Amino acid sequence: MQELARMPLEGGGTILFETAPGADGPVKIGRVAEAIQELPQTLQATLAPVRETARTVLHELRQAGPEEVEVEFGVNLSAKAGAVITGGEGAVHMKVRMKWSNTEPAARTGEEPQG
Repeated sequence: MQELARMPLEGGGTILFETAPGADGPVKIGRVAEAIQELPQTLQATLAPVRETARTVLHELRQAGPEEVEVEFGVNLSAKAGAVITGGEGAVHMKVRMKWSNTEPAARTGEEPQG
């Protein structure tokens, strides 16, 4: 049976999400409210490290000078660990897409135009 966790939002209110069953054992009928785990951090605070990771990755990739950069990675919300960038076996999968057009190559590469 899935368990529930409640996470506060900075603007007020809360969000409920399902978590994997814990080691607390089964919950007796009628005590579902007692089984909801109250999380101390807001959703925004939990996602702050993910936001900073995305900013850092984008900053570094923009150094290559593309016209467009797109980075995609998965994030799991964990009641115990907070926001976790998903991966497996010590590796994290990031999908990166960078786009350049054929216009103004000298401006991007620093080369002198031919002709």
